[in-house]
Amino acid sequence: MEKRKGARRRSEVPAEVRRGLNEGTLETANLVEGLVVDCAVLLGHAAPGLSRGAMASVKSARGITRQMRAAGEVLAAELGPDSFGSFASHPSDTVRGWAAYLLASLPGLTLRQRLARVRPLADDPHFAVREWAWIATRGAVADDVPGAIRLLGPWTAAASANIRRFAVEITRPRGVWCPHIECLKRDPRPGLPLLEPLRSDASRYVRDSVANWLNDAGKNHPEWVSALCGRWARESRTPETAHLVARATRSL
Repeated sequence: MEKRKGARRRSEVPAEVRRGLNEGTLETANLVEGLVVDCAVLLGHAAPGLSRGAMASVKSARGITRQMRAAGEVLAAELGPDSFGSFASHPSDTVRGWAAYLLASLPGLTLRQRLARVRPLADDPHFAVREWAWIATRGAVADDVPGAIRLLGPWTAAASANIRRFAVEITRPRGVWCPHIECLKRDPRPGLPLLEPLRSDASRYVRDSVANWLNDAGKNHPEWVSALCGRWARESRTPETAHLVARATRSL
């Protein structure tokens, strides 16, 4: 089946596509479609029988990130941790994103357990689920950055580019649509074990994440980023490293 092209504006999303998105039978084709999903309506289809209060809390949340978090918290509170698997395998990418937030809201899990359970979502075929996976889990990583870097180190050697990229994206000092990781803004050097193995990665998806990580770091430590990229350019004379370095230093 030919992949559907998403609309460029929310007003251009066809009614039948909106209906499929809200009923959970269609995946979003782009960010624009993700922004037109009515989370409260989709929640009613994906998890019928939720309390009125739960539905109201999702409906009242403002902004897509807050709505995603609210939906995950509602599912965790009313359906419990055992429901994670059914939502993590749902046909809707939005619902699979809720699964990441459901996991993030569960108490009592170690960071190792959280990362292990979110890994399938980090490797999801859909771009949006991969983003929600790291955004939802980022708070737990920020609470234990040294531990997270140790646990994520082996991920940089994974066969999947999605997994390699996740290890970098979740630790970006600034990131997008998420709180900053203050300790890495103050000192980005602890992130090197995740960056060094990927400086000449075959995947542009991964390299761009590394470059964006360094672009974040360059806002506070331009000299450090410049020196690191200079060393990489000397030590790794590949087109991939050259592309990464050019992108990483674009704002210096």
